[in-house]
Amino acid sequence: MENTSAKHIPVNIVPRELSWLSFNERVLQEAADPSTPVIERMRFLGIFSNNMDEFFRVRVADVRRRILLPHIATESSDDDVDAEQLMQDIQAKVVKLNKKFDKIYKGVNKELQANNITILPAHDKMSEQQSAWLKQYFRTSVLPFICPIIVHRDMDLGSQLSDDAFYMAVEMKEGDTISHAVVDIPTSETSRFILLPNNNRQHQFLLLDDALKHCLDMIFGSVFQYDTITAFSFKMTRDAELDLGDEIEQSTLDKMSKGLRRRLNAEPVRLVYDQDMPDSMLQFLTKRLKFASHDSTIPSGPYRNFRDFIKFPNVGGVSLEHRKLPRVPCFAFDNCDNALDAIAKEDILLYYPYHSFDYFTELLRQAAFDPRVNKITINIYRVAKDSRVLHSLCDAARNGKKVTVVVELHARFDEQNNIELSKQLQSVGIRVAFGIPTLKIHSKLCLIERIENNVSKSYAHIGTGNFHEGNARLYTDFSYFTAHPEITQEVAQVFDFIDHSYRPFTFNHLIVSPLNSRNTIKTLIKQEIRLAREGKPAYIHIKVNNLCDNPTAKLLSKAANSGVEVKLIIRGMCSLQTQDPHISDKIQVHSIVDRFLEHARVMIFGNDGDPKVYLTSADLMKRNIDHRVEVGVPIYNRHLRRQIINIFDLHMADNTKARIIDKNQTNPYVEEKSHKKNRSQIAIHQYLSRIEKENSDLDLD
Repeated sequence: MENTSAKHIPVNIVPRELSWLSFNERVLQEAADPSTPVIERMRFLGIFSNNMDEFFRVRVADVRRRILLPHIATESSDDDVDAEQLMQDIQAKVVKLNKKFDKIYKGVNKELQANNITILPAHDKMSEQQSAWLKQYFRTSVLPFICPIIVHRDMDLGSQLSDDAFYMAVEMKEGDTISHAVVDIPTSETSRFILLPNNNRQHQFLLLDDALKHCLDMIFGSVFQYDTITAFSFKMTRDAELDLGDEIEQSTLDKMSKGLRRRLNAEPVRLVYDQDMPDSMLQFLTKRLKFASHDSTIPSGPYRNFRDFIKFPNVGGVSLEHRKLPRVPCFAFDNCDNALDAIAKEDILLYYPYHSFDYFTELLRQAAFDPRVNKITINIYRVAKDSRVLHSLCDAARNGKKVTVVVELHARFDEQNNIELSKQLQSVGIRVAFGIPTLKIHSKLCLIERIENNVSKSYAHIGTGNFHEGNARLYTDFSYFTAHPEITQEVAQVFDFIDHSYRPFTFNHLIVSPLNSRNTIKTLIKQEIRLAREGKPAYIHIKVNNLCDNPTAKLLSKAANSGVEVKLIIRGMCSLQTQDPHISDKIQVHSIVDRFLEHARVMIFGNDGDPKVYLTSADLMKRNIDHRVEVGVPIYNRHLRRQIINIFDLHMADNTKARIIDKNQTNPYVEEKSHKKNRSQIAIHQYLSRIEKENSDLDLD
């Protein structure tokens, strides 16, 4: 009998900005965890800082626009959320997190010192030998890259500063005369971490910004007269929203280039400054940078641009970092000399970084000179510097293959890189397409066509992550390779849709945003609700980066209240308020933050004992479902399907690095239900290693 009580359950929605801050607090938990190697803890502090920079550039900037322009809604805005109150809540949470950050940083520093590594505070005295060495180092390696901005009365200081940099505000006093200057800390040209000479076992670092304080006279003394000179660090963050304008006659490349120039002069949304900065200097800065009352001015410890600490060097023992996990070999690829022949034999699934991304780059390398390959089509969102993927695509074009690359120029913070790579690709004869003006192309597709026995055969890659060698070493992502004729045909249709979005398209296998994603996901969830109401086992297991599409969140709540087992692994934002009195105990939401960034997106539906499993490029966000081109693929191979389900279960069994996303988003760790520690990322490495060994042993038999 139908459970009518589940029809009108009120569901509280957590504003995505506050949920995101809760996620970044989980990153801080990793930095605070004494079981995490100390160098990794310092790097997690860098990740936290980098995340916070992007949060202000994107999310806080969006809230700020909603305050200034309340009548203009954005695709990322939550309905019925008071923007003014939300900004106050954000500021309160950020201050709290910054205090927590400073406390953790002090603790990590103490542990570094116990391992003979010291970051010298700015006020610490160096030995005469170190001081002399520093001045020589500064003169040759730093000073050539410094040209102070001298602040004068009519200057628009904000227009001179970048949010990719951080600065020293300098005040010089001679009698009653006060002069101000701003110095860009040149971390792009020289290392942030200066290893000082030392005669004992201690490794002593001086940060570049502190070195600058020690050497202020070397910068200003030859030009200015002053009685005293002081300097304090600060960082400004701008709105990252691109304004492309309505110039229809301009090319896409021209529009993007112009939009990036506008971003350089976009409105500031955050000023983070050394908490020891005198009030008079702070007032001078806020006035010159035109910060209003709704903008964020945040006092913090002495160091800005802590994101550089992501690359904090390890000068100690190997125990201070995570032990590197050996790559798991992929038997299916290793057992064939030709990668396309391997895919022709069977569908293949890779899971990075446990498997190597080299399997994909080798596939492209071989396709670039295989005389039977006549066409390669791929879409690019982000790629690594000096990308082997791009090299192979260029080689293919030189070898006479028809190569088409769909480049997403709107990939946030990679816009300039993608403009440059587009020009590089076009220069060797590659057809570069820029997709659909109103939709970001976020799918992870590659299609290779080869003539076999006078017939064209297609091979497809459908993935959850970008074609980026660097990310594949740090992010968990699935790559699925198939020669399934109906799936490869639909992949070709996706590329056709990107070129001709005005034509009608029908997909019977793939889930494609914005064409059928919302209806398909809704149908799959409702099917589990129907099964539960019929008294049959029903479950929905989903792993994504973010769940903040409110209709989907409410439908999942309805499913839980109808008796469907709902298990969610959400790394980042989760708008669904769990542990609500109206939500049954059938719903669990975990978040895993560990050595690798959890990035794979998976959807599993019970389907009355015959599970439906999908890999997708899309998060459960309005933008991914309705405003981007995303692709999800069903996994029909039963062995691969079981493998994905087992990996999901290993994640849900994590009692070491998994947190519960609870009602108040306080991030409690999942409690141990046994004495055995389960750390899913290590368990998955062991599981995949065992699977590949079994495949190899079966072949030997």
